[in-house]
Amino acid sequence: MIVLGAILLVIGMLVGISLLTTVGGVLVVVGAVLWILGTSGRAVGGRKHYF
Repeated sequence: MIVLGAILLVIGMLVGISLLTTVGGVLVVVGAVLWILGTSGRAVGGRKHYF
């Protein structure tokens, strides 16, 4: 999710499409929050891991 968000963020900035930039930024932030919660051992949605 973080990688997809970063790709969309960069493409949105290069092409100048604000929607891609916004969606990319949201995906990066949400992915980072889920990653931090997962590495801290906190269960998110009843699961401690996503694999």
